[in-house]
Amino acid sequence: MKSKILSILLFFVITLGVTAQEDYKDKKNLKETYVNLEKHQVFKLPVEVIPPGTKPRNIILMIADGMGTTQLFAAYTANGGALNITNLPYSGFSTTQSADNYITDSAAGGTALSSGQRTYNGAIAVDMDRKPITTILEIAERNGKATGLVSSSAITHATPASFIAHNISRNNYEEIAADFLKTDIDIFIGGGKSFFEERKDGRNLLDELREKNYLVLDSIRQAPGISKAPMAILTAQKHNPAYPERGNLVQEGTEKAIKVLSQQEKGYFLMVEGSQVDWGGHENNTAYIIKEMLDFDKAVGKALELAAVDGETLIIVTADHETGGMSIESGDFEKGKIRAMYTTTNHTGIMVPVFAVGPGAEHFTGVMKNTDIFYKMLNLFGFDK
Repeated sequence: MKSKILSILLFFVITLGVTAQEDYKDKKNLKETYVNLEKHQVFKLPVEVIPPGTKPRNIILMIADGMGTTQLFAAYTANGGALNITNLPYSGFSTTQSADNYITDSAAGGTALSSGQRTYNGAIAVDMDRKPITTILEIAERNGKATGLVSSSAITHATPASFIAHNISRNNYEEIAADFLKTDIDIFIGGGKSFFEERKDGRNLLDELREKNYLVLDSIRQAPGISKAPMAILTAQKHNPAYPERGNLVQEGTEKAIKVLSQQEKGYFLMVEGSQVDWGGHENNTAYIIKEMLDFDKAVGKALELAAVDGETLIIVTADHETGGMSIESGDFEKGKIRAMYTTTNHTGIMVPVFAVGPGAEHFTGVMKNTDIFYKMLNLFGFDK
């Protein structure tokens, strides 16, 4: 009897540990109306004609997790009818279904974007047979390009993980963290420090990173003048707080990553994720969604400011799926006011927007599958899978 009780308690503890990283999905914090009092300026793109057929030297893929057209237009309204995202000259839509479900999760959605292959929900860059699939980050690295990841969640969370790790389950955070050591990624920024140093297997991956000559930091601001790779900046033990509590992490992380990766002569691939638009959707929290969207848009503006002007960088902005079934009931551009309603606290199956600027941007128009984005990036880099 005692052994049975202990088994039940052990199962509960293990389950609690796994679900703690996903508990944002269980909240219901309905805040339907939001008024934005701090509008930000958008970056004015230079008028520059890039000849058709020009190939990018660098690609920055920016993913607003959970962003559908409603989240985008809510932020557009809240910011007075202007966003950096909507200034990008080319646009289209992406379908998001996974291989085993009409409604994708972030792991399968991220894997489709990173590898060009749809898989089961929960999979991290493995196929339906649970075999590893090579990702665009790994292919870029194999071809001599610098690589980077930035996320406002734990860096081991589903979307960033799907670019660098291979695992049968998105919940295996410690195994996912260990996969970082199997690559030579030049810079990664995000939370999740505990999965690198407080591990069941006793390994301290931070020490192992240092042995590989990584500069390991807790904050971007610890290295204001350093642009030398490799660099690991782990900004929280688990997830980072919501915006604005976490500060300008996504914007500053984008800037730091671009400055570090730009030192590489052969160019780079960078993925930046605004994770918590999704979390606001799970909560049906309009204020949370819009604040996260505006924070992400500032990061897009920083990428445009630093990279779009060089004529060598393709910037793609999209989402892995929509969250919340959000709709706009009323709005006011002048007041920056939005009233929204929701149909679910989960993901939905609707198409998500795709925006692009830079060499090759003209390929990101019309309706495409999420897997097409991978192949377009691969072909524009001129690489084989």
